[in-house]
Parts: sequence; C-alpha cells; structure tokens
Amino acid sequence: MDVADFESWLGWIAVLTVPQRRRAWQALTLSEVSESHDDETGASMDLAIATVDLPAPGERPIAVPLPPLPPSNPIGTEGVAELGQRRVDSVGCPHCEGRDVVRWGRASALPRYRCKTCRRTFNALTKTPLAHLRLKDKWATQTKAMIDGVSTAKAAKRCGVHYTTAFRWRHRFLEALAGDKPQALSGIVEGDETFILESFKGKRSAMPRAARKRGGKPAKCGISAEQIPVLVARDRHGATTDAVLPKLNRLSITAALGGIVTPANEFCCDGGTAIIAFARKAGIPTHILPMPGKPKPNAPDFHINNVNAYHGRLKEWLRRFHGVATKNLPNYLGWRRTLEALGQHATPEALILGAIGLGPYQQATL
Repeated sequence: MDVADFESWLGWIAVLTVPQRRRAWQALTLSEVSESHDDETGASMDLAIATVDLPAPGERPIAVPLPPLPPSNPIGTEGVAELGQRRVDSVGCPHCEGRDVVRWGRASALPRYRCKTCRRTFNALTKTPLAHLRLKDKWATQTKAMIDGVSTAKAAKRCGVHYTTAFRWRHRFLEALAGDKPQALSGIVEGDETFILESFKGKRSAMPRAARKRGGKPAKCGISAEQIPVLVARDRHGATTDAVLPKLNRLSITAALGGIVTPANEFCCDGGTAIIAFARKAGIPTHILPMPGKPKPNAPDFHINNVNAYHGRLKEWLRRFHGVATKNLPNYLGWRRTLEALGQHATPEALILGAIGLGPYQQATL
C-alpha cells in the first residue's frame, strides 16, 4: 500500500463503529502474529484465532491472513553440516585419512576441522563432488526430485534454479554414487548383459551420425555397434554391481567383476561366450541356463530371473529420460542402483550422504 492509500485508510478509522474498530484491531493483531509466527509462537497463534469474533449478519467479513506454511524441506545448511559430521566421523581427514581431528572454527555456514596429523584444515565437503556447491538449502528439493525420477526441467522448477544448474547438480550428486558398488557378492550370483542404445545427447557438433529425436530407434535390428553392452551381476540378497563395457569380451568382464564374483560364489549366466570365458578363467563354479534363463527342474535355485527382472526395471526407468547420453550412462546406473539398494529408505538425507561418499554400499564396509 502506498502512502496516499494508507492516509486515506487511516481517515476512515474515525467513522468506524465500536464493533468495527474491535474487529479491525483483531485483524491487525492476527496479521502481526502471523508474520512472526514460528514453532514457539504456535500456541499464541491458536489463542488469537480462537478470540476472533464472527461477522454479524449482513456485514462483510474481514480477510484474515493465514500463517505461513512450515518449510517443506527440513534439511538446510545445518542439516548438511550434521550429515557432513557423519562423514568426518567415518572417514576422518580427507587429506591424509587421519582420525585425530578437532573443530577449527566455521566458514561458509559450515564447521571447519583441523587434522593434527597433517595440520591441514577442511570442512565436511572437502574433496567430495559437492565441494563449493552453493544453495545448500535447496539440496533436499533436488534429491527429492531425484528420488521421484523427474526430468531436469521439472527438477529446476521445483528448486527454483536454472535448467543448467539443475543438470549440473544432478551429475554432481551422482558422481560419487556411480562408484558406490559392493566389494563382493555372496552366495548365488546371477550375471547377464543387456544392451542400451548409444546416445550422443547434448553433443552439439562433430556428430558421427544424424541426430535422433527423443531417444530414437536403432538403424539396425538386433545387436550392433549402436548398442552399448551393460553388465549386471546381482546376488540373492539384492546387492548389485554393474558396468558399461567398452567391448563385450572376457577382459572387459574381468575388469568389471574381478574380485567381486569369486570361486566362493555359485555363478548363474545364460552361456554367453565372453561371460563363460571369464568364469572359467577365474575358476568360478558356473551354471549355464538355457534361454530365457529359467531354472532347470533338477536345480530350481539356479536361474537368472532376478537379474533379468532388474534389466526390465532399469530400462523402464530410463525410458522417462528419452535417451541417456552414453558418456553419462555410468551415473544413471549408479542412480538406479542406489534407489534399488535404499528401497523404502530412499530419502533426501540418504542421497546427500551418498553424494558425499557414504552411499549404502560404502557404509556397509566402514
């Protein structure tokens, strides 16, 4: 309200009746209370609302402003600091991994620490993908958008940031999750490869082929150079590891599964030449399942139904992105793997922890 309107409004006070003045005073009081309303003043707000008189018949009711809604994301800068404290307690100094760490002041709204071993200072985000990332009060909204699996444009709208910022945040949060894999699988392990169409999404020049629209379709049917092999291995406890293979051969599979699948496991696969060569070279007991990988009547426990079901869920989840750039595919595999590992416990706090290096599989090894 400008000055002229305010002075005009004050002039009408003299002609108000006593009941009208009382109601106007109550409306002003409620407005002032609502502006300063917080958790501590909740009781006084309720009391003020209870004392409001109802308008008399035929009189126009006075609009009373509603109290502000509580913040939808409880994780702010202090919440990030608390999650970062867990990383410091678990990992120690990011420079030398020393555990003799003390608090050393505060900067950029985060506590700093000093390592007595190397005498260097740091904060909880030092040497993590989230280091120097701003707007920490919006990280919870970003991670909630990632849990929901919405597009970058929708995530940007939720966070109130530019599209390019939301895209950069997405991959900063996924950088650590892409490497969060189990160190070993246990018991019966199912392994199989699937194929995802090669994509140059985001590439502006020097395209090796004509651009496709919204993911597109391959030019050739079946397996070809356009299809990127993705290997997935999964045990019966749900622990999952995966990798984008440069080539579908024994060396690539060995680099992905070496030390993770060992002779202590029972390995189930569909009989592909490369995966069989890996298992035999490593001395892993192998059960070859005929297509489509269903169990044999005499050995019902040996099948690859779980890993095939994971392939289906992965591809269905990827479909919403209308094509994923092949260079970013490891990040998306880590994204899906983390959501599967967390299950019902997928929360913004859990994803922020994963983004700073405390993903579900890394926490299991600490």
